[in-house]
Amino acid sequence: MNLHRIVLGISGASGAGIGVRIAELLGATGGAEVHLVVSPAGERTLAHEVGSDALALLKECVAHYHEVNDMGAAIASGSFATAGMIIAPCSMRTLASVATGVTDNLLTRAADVHLKERRRLVLIARESPLHLGHLRSMVAATECGAIIAPPVPSFYLAPHSAADIIDQIARRAIDLLDLITPRLSLAWDGTKGVRPAAVSIQSTMTMTETASQSFNGSSQCS
Repeated sequence: MNLHRIVLGISGASGAGIGVRIAELLGATGGAEVHLVVSPAGERTLAHEVGSDALALLKECVAHYHEVNDMGAAIASGSFATAGMIIAPCSMRTLASVATGVTDNLLTRAADVHLKERRRLVLIARESPLHLGHLRSMVAATECGAIIAPPVPSFYLAPHSAADIIDQIARRAIDLLDLITPRLSLAWDGTKGVRPAAVSIQSTMTMTETASQSFNGSSQCS
């Protein structure tokens, strides 16, 4: 079976559980080869928001983990074919680097590669409120080809917990790559209400079930 090769970046903004959930969901599809890169600030946020052993367990979910300073890694080259990249969460520093072509680490270099190669790049830009510099960075990144997708809850789906919100945001981020059919996220179906997701939320909730706590000692990544 041919796997979709997807790069997943986690930077230092709040919302690290979204990146974790994306890794889980991609693993559950059985059709993705995930390459993970995490910034130093991202490592700190993972430990604070998800658990001290979050990064170690996250590495078990992915096919390849790349050190952020390894500028010779495969994902630093456009000749290394990928199906797309998601940065979740995406800090304003990382956003600004992507928008201006500053490639001072592997995370921003990989993002720049996706733009120059005209591949999908989804940025889960996390900050509030936004000043003019943030907004200009979003415009510039969009003009370069990135998709800016702030982690906004889908309140019309009536989420019952933070885990539900994280799950839906993660599913929508993956759907924006336009690779997996049927789509993973819950969808509003007009007056009929909500169409169920292709994968049950309850059956796949693992690490981010309580994003403010640790993994309770084990990972359930596929």
